[in-house]
Amino acid sequence: MNMSFFLNGKSVSVTPKTGSETLLDYLRLDEKLCGTKEGCNEGDCGACTVIVTGRDGVPRPMNACILFLPQLQGCAVRTVEGLSGPDGTLHPVQEAMITHHGAQCGFCTPGFVTTMAAAHATGETDFDAALAGNLCRCTGYAPIIRAAQAAEKLPVPFWMDEPPKFQALQSRDDVFCPKSSDELAHWYALNPSATLIAGGTDVGLWVTKKMQSLGPVAFVSHAEDLRHIHDEKDILRIGAAVTITSLMQAIRPMSASLHQLLRRYGSPQVRNAATIGGNIANGSPIGDGSPALIAMGARLVLRLADERRALDLEDFFIAYQKQDLRPGEFVESIELPKAQGRLRCYKLSKRFDQDISAVCGCFKLEQANGAITKARIAFGGMAATPARAYKTEAALCGQPWSLETFNQAQAAMAEDFSPLSDMRASAGYRAQAGANMLIRYFHDLQATQVNIQEVHP
Repeated sequence: MNMSFFLNGKSVSVTPKTGSETLLDYLRLDEKLCGTKEGCNEGDCGACTVIVTGRDGVPRPMNACILFLPQLQGCAVRTVEGLSGPDGTLHPVQEAMITHHGAQCGFCTPGFVTTMAAAHATGETDFDAALAGNLCRCTGYAPIIRAAQAAEKLPVPFWMDEPPKFQALQSRDDVFCPKSSDELAHWYALNPSATLIAGGTDVGLWVTKKMQSLGPVAFVSHAEDLRHIHDEKDILRIGAAVTITSLMQAIRPMSASLHQLLRRYGSPQVRNAATIGGNIANGSPIGDGSPALIAMGARLVLRLADERRALDLEDFFIAYQKQDLRPGEFVESIELPKAQGRLRCYKLSKRFDQDISAVCGCFKLEQANGAITKARIAFGGMAATPARAYKTEAALCGQPWSLETFNQAQAAMAEDFSPLSDMRASAGYRAQAGANMLIRYFHDLQATQVNIQEVHP
C-alpha cells in the first residue's frame, strides 16, 4: 500500500509496513525533521504538534505522536521546519516569538509555534484556548501569549496556503481504508477481530505506551459518509467519524452548555482528530461525550453488514468496557434530538483544560404549570459505565419545580450510584459532587449566578 501526502509543501510517498507507524516516528526517523519533539508520546504535552490541512482546507494543529500514517493520505502537513518561506523569511509567529522572548529551554517551542501558526492562519484570537494543548515547564506562558498577540494582525504568508489534493488510498488485506460505510460494513463483517481506527487518539496509546500490535486495521475516517452531519428536521444525524471539533460547531446553536463541555474535551489537537463515534464505542466510564448525549436522548445506529439496528445510547453500555456490539458490528451514526434548550452539562476536574473528569453530570428537565414533567440525568465517573440516574429522575417527576424538590431528590442519587475511589476522587467526594450538581442545575435554570469565577466561552 503506497500513500502520499504533502510535507512542508512537497509531495512525499511512503509505504507503511503495518499501518500503525506514527507520523512522529516518520518525521524524525525517515525525514530527519527533528524539530517535532517527542515529549509525552500520548497526545498531552503538545511538543509534537504539527499543522494538518485536511479535506475541508482548514489548517489545524494535531499531535503527530498519535497520528497514524494512513490517516494522512492526501493531507498537507507542516512541521516547524516548514513554517518559514522558500527564501528563509520567518513566519510572523516565529518573528514574534524571538522578539518577545517566547522560547525558554526550547524543547516545547516547536509545538507552540506550529499551534500558534495554525491559529494565525484561521484568525483565532483566544490564545488561552488555542494553546491549552501545549505545555511548557519553564515559563508562565506570558511571553508566548504576547508573541501570539503581536503576530495576530499580520498577514498569513502566501506559502502557508496549500489546499490538500485527495485521492483514495488503496487498501490491502491487513490495512483497510474504506471509501464508504458500505465498504467498511462488508469488510468488518468478514474481519470482526480487526481494530477500527477513527481519530486514533485512544488507539494511538495502545501502540506508543502498551507497545501493542494492532493486527488488521481499518481507518474509518476514510469513509466519506461517516464524516458528515445531516439536519433531518427534528434530529441531527451525526456520522460516527465526525470529529469533536466539527461536532462543537454543529452543537453551538443547539446548546451553549454542551459546546462549553466539548471545549474542555482534551485539547484542540485532540479534538481535531478524535471522533464522537470513537468516544462512544470506546465505552470509557469517564468519557465526557456519552453523559451529555444520554441526557439529550440520543440514539445509536449500529450496523452489521447490511443490517442496521437502533437503540438508546444508555442501553449501549452493558458493563465496564463491555458494549452491546455483536462481532463485526460498529457504530454508524448518532441520532440527536435538536430541542436542547434546558440542557446543562457540568464537568468537575482538577484542571480546567485538558483533564479527565472526576465527575461529569448532564441534566435536562422539562416543566409545565410549575411541575417537573420529564427528567433525563446522566453521569460519567459515577459508575462502571456512563449511566442515567433513573431513581433521581423518578423522584423529581411530578413534583413542584422548587429548591425543596431538588434537595429531597438528592437522597435518590445515593440509590442510583455507588461511586469508586481512585486517583481522581474519592467515592464520597463523587457522591457529594453529583448531588451538588443537581442543586446547581436548579439555580442555573433560575438564572442564579452559579460560577464563582467567570470562564471565557
